[in-house]
Amino acid sequence: MTTSSTHSLSSQGSTAQELAELAAAVGRRRNFAIISHPDAGKTTLTEKLLLYGGAIQQAGAVKAKGEQRKVTSDWMELEKQRGISITSTVLQFDYAGSTINLLDTPGHQDFSEDTYRTLAAADNAVMLEDAAKGLEPQTRKLFEVCRMRRIPIFTFINKMDRPGREPLELLDEIEQELGLACWPVNWPIGSGDRFRGVIDRRTKKVVLFERAERGKQSNERRLDSSDPELATLVEPELLAAALEELELLDGAGADLDLELVHAGELSPVFFGSAMTNFGVRPFLDAFLELAQKPTARQSAAGEVDPLSPDFTGFVFKLQANMDPRHRDRVAFVRVCSGKFEKDMAVRHARSGKTIRLSRPQKLFGQDREVVDEAFPGDVIGLNNPGMFAIGDTLYVGSKVEYEGIPCFSPEIFAWLRNPNPSAFKSFRKGVNELREEGAVQVLYDTDQSKRDPILAAVGQLQLEVVQYRLEHEYGVQTRIEPLGFNVARWVSGGWPALEKVGRIFNCKTVRDAWDRPVLLFKNDWNLNQLAEDHPDLELSAVAPVVSGVEPIAL
Repeated sequence: MTTSSTHSLSSQGSTAQELAELAAAVGRRRNFAIISHPDAGKTTLTEKLLLYGGAIQQAGAVKAKGEQRKVTSDWMELEKQRGISITSTVLQFDYAGSTINLLDTPGHQDFSEDTYRTLAAADNAVMLEDAAKGLEPQTRKLFEVCRMRRIPIFTFINKMDRPGREPLELLDEIEQELGLACWPVNWPIGSGDRFRGVIDRRTKKVVLFERAERGKQSNERRLDSSDPELATLVEPELLAAALEELELLDGAGADLDLELVHAGELSPVFFGSAMTNFGVRPFLDAFLELAQKPTARQSAAGEVDPLSPDFTGFVFKLQANMDPRHRDRVAFVRVCSGKFEKDMAVRHARSGKTIRLSRPQKLFGQDREVVDEAFPGDVIGLNNPGMFAIGDTLYVGSKVEYEGIPCFSPEIFAWLRNPNPSAFKSFRKGVNELREEGAVQVLYDTDQSKRDPILAAVGQLQLEVVQYRLEHEYGVQTRIEPLGFNVARWVSGGWPALEKVGRIFNCKTVRDAWDRPVLLFKNDWNLNQLAEDHPDLELSAVAPVVSGVEPIAL
């Protein structure tokens, strides 16, 4: 990537053929993120979707042992050791004439902020539920983010091959607790070790599954629900119970309304088992039909249509050292409008600089290849020499600046100590790069003599990952010292508002990376006490989005 001003920054009147090509490409794209509570089977479902899309030949299980394959989406060494997803990755594959961009998100609750950022780049969300556990805390949190962004939500009720709750009870829980109407697209025949298949509610076809060799696609058979052969393939009482429950649903009178689906008010529901592949293909087929195509995005100047001929995109994730051999830094860019082409010159909205994008990459977990073109809904990787920040906009033609991605309130705070002064350069480099990519928030003491950074995280595992990566990617061993605070609030009026209040008690004042005051409290009681003592002091649990200002480096 080099700076250049030789290329035109305008579409200069796209031809009818180019506009038709753009419209066709957008029509083929589907983009989604999977949200779930840990252990609901998210990584397993991701692998099976890739298997059906032909992107991999054999699916790996999360807890890989011996000759069993590692999962494609979990590429960080620590993820492989612990059997969890702790970073977002992008997986693009083709299926049935469509190009699917799957934004794989962390499964561990300590990394929910990375998921928040990824949802900013998603057009659809798949909410994964464990059939035995139903709604869980992490799913509820992420659902609220989807609702805030009005993202269409598709529900996949997983682990139907294990003992679980009644399907009608699971639907009722979603409707009662989330206020989200449900429309089952298919309905299970049996459950646990008697899970035989599903009935497609729209076509009345019965889809039966047979267990396949581990890691391979399952064998499916489709029959009419009235086919007499069904009696020899499925226990009559299981089929009768499923058809009776379907009659109850049909009697409720609701229709599958795509407008309500795309507004995030009605969730199409699917049943299956990602581990055994039961129901994965029917879900994928229906998802492609019902999912929202890439849509208009909100910018400072209003909505930008994906069919606008000028390229625009925004950075939603940064990742350092995806390839440890090359010490690389990659910016993940969601294409929002127009056609992206290799070597094109774009404008960087925050700095105003012109940049030529000479080595754009198509991402697939850790694997990458140079990409010649990309369209709205796609995600490309750009080499990042320190120029990009999360939320940055890239554009061609008239200036566009998309809404930034806010930081959420951390709950754990700790000093990050560097016991080896000779390693300070590597320590500083590592801390700055990990802060840039959003691995953790970094705060600073207002006492300039205290140079050690304060790590601020949603969960303890984030701190462990920072220490692990500093040691293995930057060669620096560190020590963590907890601060004993659990609540953070940004001061809305900045330093002048804080100075106007005067001395405050039972909290610690620190600076964030943009030199904004942040108050740390031990508990909500101390926070509420300050609010009572100083009602005019406005505090926010979400950091305001910063545009055009470089963050402070360590």
